[in-house]
Amino acid sequence: MALEVTDQNFDQEIKEFKGVALVDFWAPWCGPCKMQGPIIDQLVEELKGNDKIKIAKLNVDENQGKAQEWEVMSIPTLKIFKDGKPVENFVGLQSKESLVEKINSHLS
Repeated sequence: MALEVTDQNFDQEIKEFKGVALVDFWAPWCGPCKMQGPIIDQLVEELKGNDKIKIAKLNVDENQGKAQEWEVMSIPTLKIFKDGKPVENFVGLQSKESLVEKINSHLS
């Protein structure tokens, strides 16, 4: 299960994290988000045990502050952060393979 981040804990969990974090900005009513969810869960399973990677989800309906701060206009939006700074942004449904490839490209 992906880490649930909120407006309250985002900075501590993502911005202060030394490593690569993938954040899925989603909402429960969003069809593509529902398809992205199981892919995020597979990523968590595949990448668990690596303390340099964090996979998180942020519900934009419940956490509008961070959604606005990161200029999330469409969902699902997936952002990769490295050492707390945004390095890549994806809008729309993403495959597990492409996400693994992008995460790994930022680990070096």
